[in-house]
Amino acid sequence: MNLTVEPSGQACGARVTGLDLSQDIPADLAAEIRAIWLEHKVVAFPGQRMDDDALERFTLSMGGFGEDPFFAPIAGRNNIAAILREADETSPLFAENWHSDWSFLDHPPAGTCLLAIDIPPMGGDTLFADQQAAFAALPEERKEQLRGLNAIHSAKLAYAPDGTYGERDEGRSMAIRPSEAANDCRTHPLILTHPETGREGFFSTLGYIIGIEGMEQSEAISLLSELAQWQSREDFVYRHQWEDDMLVMWDNRAVLHKATGGYEGHRRELHRTTIAAFRG
Repeated sequence: MNLTVEPSGQACGARVTGLDLSQDIPADLAAEIRAIWLEHKVVAFPGQRMDDDALERFTLSMGGFGEDPFFAPIAGRNNIAAILREADETSPLFAENWHSDWSFLDHPPAGTCLLAIDIPPMGGDTLFADQQAAFAALPEERKEQLRGLNAIHSAKLAYAPDGTYGERDEGRSMAIRPSEAANDCRTHPLILTHPETGREGFFSTLGYIIGIEGMEQSEAISLLSELAQWQSREDFVYRHQWEDDMLVMWDNRAVLHKATGGYEGHRRELHRTTIAAFRG
């Protein structure tokens, strides 16, 4: 094995080569991969000949399966969902807004894995915004103000029956399952101290965050809108370009991400797993 780490040169992200992730991953190698992941926040593994069994083994080695609400799994699997868009699909692009996956859960996931299945010849980049860098760039007085705020998270705008992906969303190839459970709310600190690295950063953003505890709604939305602009500034963003046979893993506690289009007329499919929350 000749493991090599090549930083992206952007706000975050790295390519890791010299590994065969189709095989079992011993504990010492899993620990090394996890350390690289924590440092770079988004890690791409090109040239991987992985099937769904290998994707599941890798996810287990990184901390196990997390909860995956509102997605139906692919046939024959309990923990793999297809992020799919058919070539002739005309529904709005899925996940084209900045977010941290499932931040509205009691125990949000540590990370997400995406395995390339069918990559179009152009477009479909995924953008990542480094939320630790975004927080670090603020003045100290502003940091102190934000540290004391608790954000109210909910999936209602996306996955409730009347949400973006609810009952009026038609012609979509992805197996999304909206539910009244999406109306539930949970509170998390707006500024998260990462449980493994100790670094501070914004956790999630407007959309999955629908308010601030103890703050009038109009004031909260105004603040969240202002912060959302800051959180996604270009100097905090890494643009990831997909390749065939590539696995990507990112840290939901450290970055936001969003999908992009530009591949109209082409099919795009990735298989997704969720990495369970870190419990210490």
